[in-house]
Amino acid sequence: MTNQITRKEAIELLRKYNKETFHIQHALTVEGVMRWYAAEQGYTDKQDYWGIVGLLHDIDFELYPEEHCKKAPELLREAGVGEDMIRSICSHGYGICCDIEPVHEMEKILFASDELTGLIGAAALMRPSKSVMDMEVSSVKKKFKDKRFAAGCSRDVIKRGAEQLGWELEELFEKTILAMRSCEEQIKCEMQEMGV
Repeated sequence: MTNQITRKEAIELLRKYNKETFHIQHALTVEGVMRWYAAEQGYTDKQDYWGIVGLLHDIDFELYPEEHCKKAPELLREAGVGEDMIRSICSHGYGICCDIEPVHEMEKILFASDELTGLIGAAALMRPSKSVMDMEVSSVKKKFKDKRFAAGCSRDVIKRGAEQLGWELEELFEKTILAMRSCEEQIKCEMQEMGV
């Protein structure tokens, strides 16, 4: 696994195909979460790679929602992204919009945490603090059980992701909250710098 694209190039690529604040913030969040998980799981030397995969995982979603994970390889190849990274990026759509199964631990973590960051982020917005800094696992569990809350975040995908990793849901919730805490402030600053 080698980086064929720098973070700066990845940000430019993200912004080329994504204009909505929500999509840019989600990409930055998943990037930060993936970087945290890389360090947590003992892949510190691969943090940049994991982060860029997280940053670009929804590259095609805003403009091509019907072709999600099908249009991505074309957009990524045009930008010089390597096949290993393209495979990792597309694997998060396994069983939903593509048949590329998450195999590497990083791919399984992306699959498990992508939808969950949306659920946790939505739950954080309901809090007076509007932050994950004071978010507890119990709050996420409650929101997870309420199918109407953040209904677009697939509980089945989150469950399948935890199973693939051999983790209890609670462990996935706890780690992803910590991962989101690690990058919340930096994302706010970066969003302001971008003017989005």
